[in-house]
Amino acid sequence: MHFTGTVYRNPYWPTWPLLEITQGCTHNRCKFCTMYKDVPFRMSPMEWIEEDLQEIAQLDPDARTIQLLSANSLAPTYNKLAPIFEMIRKYLPKMEYIYLAGRVTDLRNKTVEELKKLKDLGMREISLGVESGDDWTLDRIHKGYHASDILEQCHKLEEAGIDYWMTFLNGVAGKSHSREHAIHSAEIFSQCKPMLVGTGGLTLFPGTPLLEEARREEFDPLSEKEMLEELKLFVENLTVDCSFITHHTVAANLTGPNFLSRKEKIIAALDDAIRHGDLDRMAAVRRNKRTL
Repeated sequence: MHFTGTVYRNPYWPTWPLLEITQGCTHNRCKFCTMYKDVPFRMSPMEWIEEDLQEIAQLDPDARTIQLLSANSLAPTYNKLAPIFEMIRKYLPKMEYIYLAGRVTDLRNKTVEELKKLKDLGMREISLGVESGDDWTLDRIHKGYHASDILEQCHKLEEAGIDYWMTFLNGVAGKSHSREHAIHSAEIFSQCKPMLVGTGGLTLFPGTPLLEEARREEFDPLSEKEMLEELKLFVENLTVDCSFITHHTVAANLTGPNFLSRKEKIIAALDDAIRHGDLDRMAAVRRNKRTL
């Protein structure tokens, strides 16, 4: 298998087989991330992809799911993705679900009709690293798009009938814009129809611009209590029914389906953690994280 670097994959999707079709990230400028800092973006050669599919077919000829790598494997145009999907079906004829991760901007180069064709070829579910629905925050962390782009591109997915995830990055706006980040993100997410909303808390990893800005006192990171308060505010304002996943350091298990029916319990659990949680333990868990 041609895995050219550290493998980052969605642990909630089937983890076998994995197929690398791109390396690196097309954007590679987000201030909180170093995952692909030294990895130039490029597509894998088709011969590599075919060799890997031949190997997968020998090991698991009846595979029905596959997760495509790497950072934003959704970035290539329809004309580049469709032949890869067709090759997947050639070697894995029982394939039903192709999973991809990507950026909101990866959808700009695809029409609704092209997305429908990709769905017919097996692209049933994608994950979008949205992070925020607040324009000030999106600009502050160099995401490269605005809230209006999120709405436009997610509505294209809905029209094409493709399921998608949206992520909220708790704490990334800092103290100065925490409230706006939480409320505006919830408002934008609620205007979409994601099958799942996931949240994670910001960790300032070595080598990230946000850590350097924090050291220069140009970025004001939230405390663990403030992170919980911001997450609670986001949940309070989120009105879309979906599955909900969080990787926050809070001990309470907030993950599960049917968000709206569980919303008040999630809020209560967050409120309890704010009042009585072991904030030192949460901070220690965050310090021990090594990657997004």
